[in-house]
Amino acid sequence: MKDFTEINYEQQAAAAFNKQSTVFDDIYSLNTIIHYKRQRVRQHVEKLIKPNSQILELNAGTGEDAMYFAKQEHHVHATDISGGMQKILSQKIISSGFEHNITTELCSFTHLENLKNKGPYDLIFSNFAGLNCTSELAKVLRSFSSLVKAGGIVTLVILPKFCLWETSLIFRGKFKTAFRRFFSKKGRKSHIEGEYFYCWYYDPSFIKKCLQNDFNVLNLEGLCTIVPPSYIENFAEKHSASFQFLKKWEDKLKDKWPWRSIGDYYILSLQKK
Repeated sequence: MKDFTEINYEQQAAAAFNKQSTVFDDIYSLNTIIHYKRQRVRQHVEKLIKPNSQILELNAGTGEDAMYFAKQEHHVHATDISGGMQKILSQKIISSGFEHNITTELCSFTHLENLKNKGPYDLIFSNFAGLNCTSELAKVLRSFSSLVKAGGIVTLVILPKFCLWETSLIFRGKFKTAFRRFFSKKGRKSHIEGEYFYCWYYDPSFIKKCLQNDFNVLNLEGLCTIVPPSYIENFAEKHSASFQFLKKWEDKLKDKWPWRSIGDYYILSLQKK
């Protein structure tokens, strides 16, 4: 059973994302780097999964990825702790006619043993650092093996403890932001729409160690290592030529050391033994 602190952390995160759910798609729909990040993640996944895969998505949000994979004729069980996000996703499912390709469930990823639909799945997928919203990531990872088929895939998009772009902000005098990932053992406070919640940072080695008994590493890529993070507002729109140049180099270096683990995120995929 979870202690009070972890329950409170989850309640805080749920409150923040509930409040953002109604404006989430509007905020991010016009951000070029957000589109770049989604495209990169989807390309990574599509190289690994088979047609008509059964996918368990954690922290599905408003369902942008669930909708994409449904259009590719996969079947997605989209879970989230935010009732607001699930409501928006449910509306999208009905309006698009994907009732047979997408199912939803309000469930915390720290309590996957309570899932009504336990699979087993061809892919467990978590995008854009949803799993950074828990201090109990090791517990979450240990629950994966029973939910994934033999030969199945786990793909996670996580915020590491070191980000080259973020650390470089020290030269602009933003010391608090530049070093926030280094001192995050007890969590770093974040906020969305005036609601505060906590975030932790995890390096690839942590996830590999937690899953090493049941999974083999397939691929590790840096995301927004050379391309700037999406929170550097309007970079791609204001500096189109520079953005294209940086994209080209990130594509060349994304899976090379050290670039694969010092981005704003990394994409890590593992296969069940």
